[in-house]
Amino acid sequence: MASPFYTAEHEAYREVVRRFVEKEIEPYAHEWDEAGGFPRELYEKAAAIGLLGLGFPEQYGGTEVDNFMWIVAVQELARAGAGGVSASLKSNSIGAPPIARAGSPEFKARVLPEILSGKKISALAITEPSGGSDVANLRTSARRDGDVYIVNGEKTFITSGMRADYITTAVRTGGAGPEGVSLLVIEGDTPGLSRTPLKKMGWWASDTATLHFDNCRVPAGNLLGEEGKGFKIIMHNFNSERLTMAAGCIAAARVCLEDATEYAKQRHTFGKPLAQHQVIRHKLVDMAQRVAASQAMLEMLAWRLDHGESPVAEICMLKNQATQTMAFCASEAVQIFGGAGFMRGIKVERIYREVKVNAIGGGSEEIMKDLASRQMGL
Repeated sequence: MASPFYTAEHEAYREVVRRFVEKEIEPYAHEWDEAGGFPRELYEKAAAIGLLGLGFPEQYGGTEVDNFMWIVAVQELARAGAGGVSASLKSNSIGAPPIARAGSPEFKARVLPEILSGKKISALAITEPSGGSDVANLRTSARRDGDVYIVNGEKTFITSGMRADYITTAVRTGGAGPEGVSLLVIEGDTPGLSRTPLKKMGWWASDTATLHFDNCRVPAGNLLGEEGKGFKIIMHNFNSERLTMAAGCIAAARVCLEDATEYAKQRHTFGKPLAQHQVIRHKLVDMAQRVAASQAMLEMLAWRLDHGESPVAEICMLKNQATQTMAFCASEAVQIFGGAGFMRGIKVERIYREVKVNAIGGGSEEIMKDLASRQMGL
């Protein structure tokens, strides 16, 4: 039965992204994971099929699309079972939207075409060593001095942090609380900026860093919007980031289901295929049930967003639903693979290592529940 949400245009683009993933990512996913990175030219290859420009204005090289086109792209990328590659390729989807939304016309015209063409890399820097989700109390300071801001502080767990050219950074320009928060784009070659690479449980192919700002002089023209208005821009960014993360998690769960199903049909134990053992069949059904329910929730919320609603509580619950589905399916898939699932080099093993970053990043499960409960008036 055809989906009511996807048009022929969506499906045509799905094929484009699927071919890209099969040719440019899947054959190298294990190698890049072990190497802790992937070639920078992959950004330009992704840009050539429109991946980096989705959702951005045409005048800067983007393509304005609905949420379902974005879901198609994210979920096809996830088929490679290489979350680190996907996270790095998509860092522009969290670093660049604030620029498109609040940057000056001159600044947007200078930086967005470079980012959307894959020539430059964009990152978002919010989290600090002293706190993650508590954005209103961030400490990194930006003091106005004539036509520049002088920035001091640290950011950590920053995706694409090591090689980002434009770092959309949350800074404190005013007093305490959310009213003192602003957004400033710090360019990668700014004197006083240093970067420390971080080693992670999963997403090995994605470079992640702690950023150190030591009297960095940043042009005042790099301010996004007005001083003290950064918190609202950040919060708006989080909604789309959480929808994107949910889509990726559900797709990763589906990869676990598909690969475990195929393995269970081929692997023989006690004289018959693994899939003919009732306990294994039940595991696969449980996985399929969770994937289907999560995908339905994702698509319904995407439809509501495309029709002007802002279901914040449900988006928070969706993110938790998706990460919990991914956790369940990754665990069951590794269990079905048995010893083979514990060996590096296969998708389900990589995905198993990537579960926790999704349950923490973009707002932890606990923060999502708390935010949802407040939206529900509890």
